[in-house]
Amino acid sequence: MTQLRAEPYWFLRHGETDWNARHLSQGRTDIPLNETGLTQACLAGRQLADLFEAGMRPFTHIVSSPLKRAFVTAEHVRDAIRDRTGLDLPLIKDADLQEVSFGVQEGQPMGDWYNTWINGTFVPEKGEDFLTLKTRGVQALNRAQEAGEGAPLIVAHGALFRGLRAAMGLEINVRLPNAVPLKATPEEEGWVLKLLSA
Repeated sequence: MTQLRAEPYWFLRHGETDWNARHLSQGRTDIPLNETGLTQACLAGRQLADLFEAGMRPFTHIVSSPLKRAFVTAEHVRDAIRDRTGLDLPLIKDADLQEVSFGVQEGQPMGDWYNTWINGTFVPEKGEDFLTLKTRGVQALNRAQEAGEGAPLIVAHGALFRGLRAAMGLEINVRLPNAVPLKATPEEEGWVLKLLSA
């Protein structure tokens, strides 16, 4: 099993989609941001640009899922930082940051099956098991850590972050809000997560 590097990173879940608003399972289905999601992505970009404008350098590069709801969110962050500070951060895609494949459950309401998927007793037909998701998420984050001179910003998905939570030894099934930046820091007592409040 691949171990997560004990180095700080930032994480940003994509903005809202229509399927998020309807509580439907998205998985690999490439649903675009809705108007709310675009607004959320712009706000996240402004929040993170504020840090750079204040002289901080919270992250040095952005690594995104290739699914458009995540990549468009990442583009908004990159563009906001560039427009405010002139700093053009590298933005790359990593296919291993894609959301889990939920197979036949995609487009269906979220339900009790989700808990059994996390604990490994259920995998949707044509879907991906939780352990596989966790492993590729850790590998993608480790690559992102190695790819730059400092901490990365990972722009990806809710279930994928649950895999990272598992790798960090944290409670797994905690919902991450759309487009709220989060900093993950390894401390002596374990990983500490801090949301960047508006």
